[in-house]
Amino acid sequence: MPQRNARKTLLLILLAIAAACGLLSRLAVAQVPPHPAGTVCFTPAFWCWAQPPGPPGNPCGCPGPNGWVGGVLG
Repeated sequence: MPQRNARKTLLLILLAIAAACGLLSRLAVAQVPPHPAGTVCFTPAFWCWAQPPGPPGNPCGCPGPNGWVGGVLG
């Protein structure tokens, strides 16, 4: 019996850690400073300041470690 309780406790701890990681990953994506519409370019993996700004929804690009990455103004 003590072994069974230890397994349940370990499982609950692992589930809590997984849930916390899931919630924190959503918060990390949203860390864009307040900005006027169309001044930030959102790529699938990151964002950058739009050069030049434009209407939201227009295509844009950001420099990445392996070259230019396409995105959308937001």
